[in-house]
Formats: sequence, C-alpha cells, structure tokens
Amino acid sequence: MPVTSPVAPAAAPPAPGRPDALPQDFAALLREDPEIAGVLLAERDRQAGALQLIAAENFASPAVLAALGSPLVNKYAEGYPGARHHGGCEYADAAERVAVRRATALFGADHANVQPHSGSSAVLAAYAALLRPGDTVLAMGLPYGGHLTHGSPGNFSGRWFDFAGYGVDPETGLVDYARLRALARARRPKAIVCGSISYPRHLDYALFREIADEVGAYLIADAAHPMGLVAGGAAPNPVPYADVVCATTHKVLRGPRGGMILCGAELAGRIDRAVFPFTQGGAQMHTVAAKAVAFGEAATPAYTRYAHRVVAHARVLAAGLEAEGFAVATGGTDTHIVVADPAPLGVDGRTARERLAAAGVVLDTCALPHGEARGVRLGTAAVTTQGMDEGDMARIAALFGAAVRRSGDAEAIAAEVRELVARHPPYPG
Repeated sequence: MPVTSPVAPAAAPPAPGRPDALPQDFAALLREDPEIAGVLLAERDRQAGALQLIAAENFASPAVLAALGSPLVNKYAEGYPGARHHGGCEYADAAERVAVRRATALFGADHANVQPHSGSSAVLAAYAALLRPGDTVLAMGLPYGGHLTHGSPGNFSGRWFDFAGYGVDPETGLVDYARLRALARARRPKAIVCGSISYPRHLDYALFREIADEVGAYLIADAAHPMGLVAGGAAPNPVPYADVVCATTHKVLRGPRGGMILCGAELAGRIDRAVFPFTQGGAQMHTVAAKAVAFGEAATPAYTRYAHRVVAHARVLAAGLEAEGFAVATGGTDTHIVVADPAPLGVDGRTARERLAAAGVVLDTCALPHGEARGVRLGTAAVTTQGMDEGDMARIAALFGAAVRRSGDAEAIAAEVRELVARHPPYPG
C-alpha cells in the first residue's frame, strides 16, 4: 500500500475548471501513488505561484506535455530510422523523421540529430565526433560564463581535453575578439567553442568562423540558450557559420528537456555515430516526439511574435533593474538573458537570490566578468509564455529592487508577486 508523503495533503487534487499541466489520467497516479502525486501537485503549484525567472527554464506547451506522456515512452529504439536494433519501430521511426525534417527546416541545416538526452550530451557527442583526448580547445572561460562542458575540471571536458579559456573586456563585458584571435594563434586549437550560459549579447559568428579558419580549427556553436530565439528570427543563426551546432530543446524553444545537434552533410555520419552508439544507447522516443511538436510550434507566426517579445521584455527588465540601482552587465541585453550585479545595493548575488526567493522570485546566480563576486542571472522566456507584457516587466523590476533592499518586507512583496502571477497562469483554463 503506498505511503502518503507529508507534502501530499498540502497539495489539492485538480478541481474542475482549474488550470492544469497534468495528464488526463492523473487520477490513476493519485490513486496508486499519492506520495508522488502529492509531489507533482506541489510542484505544479510552486511553478504557478511564483515568478519563474531562471533563464534556462520555460513552460512546455500542453501538446508537448501530451507527447511526453504518450505510449512512445514504452518503445526501445536503438539506432536510427530504418536501421533500428529492435523490432516494432515503425512509428518511432515516423516520429523521429518528422522531428529531423522540422528541425532542419526550422534552422536551415543539412542534418539534425534529435536524440541527445540533454545539451551536455549533445556537446559530448560533438567533441567525440571531432576531437581526440588531449586535443586543445578554446572556449569561453568559466569565470566569464562558460558552461561546465567548456573545460570545467569536474566535467568530462576538462578531464579529457586541453581547454584554454577566452574572456571579455573588463570594461564593456563584451567578448574580446582581439585577444581571442591572439589566443587561437598561440594555442592552435583543434576546435573553438562559441557560446555561454550568461552572455546577454549576440555573438559574432562570422568573426568566430574567420578566426577558426585562420588556425585550422573546427567551430562548434554551443547555442543552448539562443536557439529558441533563432527559431523565431530574434537572434542570429550560427548554422551557416559553425561546423556543428549544439542546442537544447527546452529554454526559449519551449520543448521537452533534451538536446539536438545540427551540422552539414559532410559531418552527418560522424555526428550520428558519436551520439549512437558512442555516447548513448536507445533514444527516448517520447521525448523525440515532443521535440517534433516543439519544432512545429516554433515554425508558426505566433512563435515568431513570442520570440521577439521575449527580447523586448528582457530589455525593459534590464532597464528597470538599472533604474533600481543594479549594475547590468554589458549595459543591457540582446537576448532573453539579463545579468545584474546587486553590489551597488550592498549585497552579493547569493544574498540577493535568497531575498528574492523569500519574496517569490526564482532565479540563478552566475559568475561576473570581474573579480570573484557573483551576480544574478534572469530570463524572460517563461514569464513571456505566461502572457506578461512590458508593463509587467517594469513592475517585476520594481519588486526585484524592493525584495533585495527590504528583506523584512518579503511577505508583503510575495503577496504582490502572487497577485501578478495569478493574473498570468502558466496553463490557462
């Protein structure tokens, strides 16, 4: 007999007409495993009851959620369409072919591999396809916003390859391309990685390509954050410039948690073999189907409007935070990401995050391009999905400043946050 968790009684079952992101057969889970049902209900309420400003998160559409809960979750499908290691894959093949066709059309790529389980899995496969252990790689340094897969000593990348980190100009916070070129000439890397988890400006992919060609390096774009904007025409596309583009399918793209790789026809075979069988076994076919749904949604005019609103909202939020006294990295943003230093308000990034959490504002800390201090990183993808507008962004900035300055007023500020998000539920009925 299942044991009810302490969290379960606090989470009410779905009421008729109540906005939900729960499957139609949720009643079966509630009956069979109230402990986990309670956890899921509590998480639903957490997401709907606070400002979700983590730059790497979004709200997947109901259609994406339906695909994730589909019978394809039961199917083992090692290999690729038409060449599986298991029988009964005709519909798994159909789902993957649709996902590949939609991804290549959406991003203008010759080839797409939609099987990676995550963005990190996609980067691992790209390295496996192009590099050998010990090869030199240039990537954005971790203190400047580089990802763990860009050479962290605790990650496979830092253990298997010789990474050199490039950075940003300490005054402007912008990538220092002159120093990047000099570093590339000095180190002669096998690959250059362009991408970051907290760089709020567009990268100059053409210049990266020029530098890579000069030293005979592959160019890998780790575009996990901007690819959703690329899909909507709100950011430059790295596909025409990079040998390989790695991305996630959640974040701005609003798909399931997962990864993908785009490349030219000449590297297609190497990429596919690096994903399977080198770094992964069977694909998660329900997730592949959900990726296909997300790619289809991203090809619509409505999504294009959404992507441009995400950027417009980020710019309003950046300006509002600056007016509240935060030091905004690079003076603004071109993307969905805003990086701000709360030091002028007398606190560090971790303290700011704690005060904001107490007020119902959920976000990350991140490295800043100067010193050892940490700032806060926030994104506008999720709140834009909820239907918030530029006026709401200005209000969020004001709530943000109040929460950091007046920690004793956290409950009153949280009440204002709850009122704001109640008007914009993630999944309206």
